[in-house]
Amino acid sequence: MPEVLKAPLIVEFPFTRSLGPVQSAFLTGLRERVVLGVRTSDGRTLVPPVEYDPVTAEEIRDLVEVAPAGTVTTWAWNHAPRRDQPLDTPFAWVLVRLDGADTALLHVLDAPGPDAVHTGMRVRVRWAQERTGAITDIACFEPYEGGPYEGGPHDGDSAEPTGHTGEFENPVTGIVAPARLDYTYSPGRAQSAYINALADRRNVGERCPSCRKVYVPPRGACPTCGVATSEQVEVGPRGTVTTFCIVNIKAKNLDIDVPYVYAHIALDGADLALHGRIGGIPYDQVRMGLRVEPVWTQGARYPDHYRPTGEPDADYDTYRELL
Repeated sequence: MPEVLKAPLIVEFPFTRSLGPVQSAFLTGLRERVVLGVRTSDGRTLVPPVEYDPVTAEEIRDLVEVAPAGTVTTWAWNHAPRRDQPLDTPFAWVLVRLDGADTALLHVLDAPGPDAVHTGMRVRVRWAQERTGAITDIACFEPYEGGPYEGGPHDGDSAEPTGHTGEFENPVTGIVAPARLDYTYSPGRAQSAYINALADRRNVGERCPSCRKVYVPPRGACPTCGVATSEQVEVGPRGTVTTFCIVNIKAKNLDIDVPYVYAHIALDGADLALHGRIGGIPYDQVRMGLRVEPVWTQGARYPDHYRPTGEPDADYDTYRELL
């Protein structure tokens, strides 16, 4: 039996976003240990707040302070915390309707076990020691024995909500939201053959027995006809740039100077364009129809980039259906 290929992959993108006045006040409030909601036209208080009324779609900015304690409306136990989750010990995901709010806030509850959690239990905020203006300024919720909250939003034990207006010094105006997905990828039979061929500096696709199109990289089935493919066909190595984009933002851990060009390349004999970086030519001279060939580095399992072959540009009609 052939070896099953697999590899760990990470998709990561730190998303930077600016904040409107409502979200800015909410996150700045967390930094100052104040929980703010927003009041809608029908008198409901939404926590976390939104900037537009979910019923009327009108802009809303009527901020109202709520208590840092509330009631669990529903929950789920997390037996095995993952990287970057709020707690490194088992915890409960909870929806908490804070006192004074009409909606529930999603966060985590620090509890000794699932038997200690139930819908309707009273909980309160445990603030993070260091706060920057993010939802993680709430370190977690913790069990709270009591009815309507008698502690305070600022010091945790002395005062009720004071009716904060949402005006703060040095408000938070933007955040960076890290997005990351870790997974193990295992290609199927068709792509395993494609990857193994690349190790020999060959591009191998598969032909559909019905429409006769050749797909590179192969998918194991024709996306048009829906039938299995098995006939291997070697294509390339040269090809044609069908379309491209100019990359101006440097990617993390990628040692390539910007700007550079990433293109869709239709290899000779293929009916599906693959993507690759274009080198050996100024970025502003790359064009549709440019004829290119792969450039390999020592020991590489795939081409480092594609460079111009010096041939005349391909006629548009030869690749227009591959755009």
